[in-house]
Amino acid sequence: MLDDFLTRAALAGLGLVLATGPLGSFVIWRRMAYFGDSTAHAAILGVALSFALSAPIYLGTLAVAVAMALVVAHLTGRGQSMDTVLGVLAHSALALGLVGASFVPSLRVGLDAFLFGDILAVSRTDIVWIWGGSALVLGLLIWRWQRLVTASVNEELAMAAGIDPARERLILSLALAVVVAIAIRIVGALLISAMLIVPAAAARGFSATPERMAGSATLIGAIAVLGGLWASLRLDTPAGPSIVAISALIYVATLGIWRK
Repeated sequence: MLDDFLTRAALAGLGLVLATGPLGSFVIWRRMAYFGDSTAHAAILGVALSFALSAPIYLGTLAVAVAMALVVAHLTGRGQSMDTVLGVLAHSALALGLVGASFVPSLRVGLDAFLFGDILAVSRTDIVWIWGGSALVLGLLIWRWQRLVTASVNEELAMAAGIDPARERLILSLALAVVVAIAIRIVGALLISAMLIVPAAAARGFSATPERMAGSATLIGAIAVLGGLWASLRLDTPAGPSIVAISALIYVATLGIWRK
């Protein structure tokens, strides 16, 4: 079964949404969309370093994404504006990654796959990395769920309950770094944020509890993956953008439902 490229693509996409559904909900609650986008852009530097050092792609992108999360946490803790820090680091890392890629001939040819994703080319090893990373993120979110939700809803209330909002923010940042590392082969650096934000945004309107929103976002993400792969096969369109387009259509449909 795993020899079928569509089956591998579906397994990879479904593995990814296990993490992006609940994590995307926190991204919306905490207004961290720009952070996810910036981390994804910075991951291109990790791709370039991985090719230059002949290291696994996932390890290179994870290392850069985690480093960025730690640097952002350090600089914002010293009073720097988060928007400014993210803008400087994201664009600098993206520029360095693109410059670095120009010195790696094998990457120069296939860089589009990391910018826009190439889910149809995932291997069995990729599936193991994706499901392992998603399981790690999901386990972390379940373990810290109540603390993360409290810190997201009201930081003063969290502090009164003995919860450090900065620590919970750092945990979410590290979880985002893992998701970016495993998602870059599927939807690419330019579309990762969309997979985090759009399904969660679609689920928000009809979710009465945080748990329901996380579950609904995961379900919507799964539908988008399968629908995007079907559209890509029937219409001969890029698979990654097709997945994001389907999730966007679902979001628009939920707006129409709730307007009625």
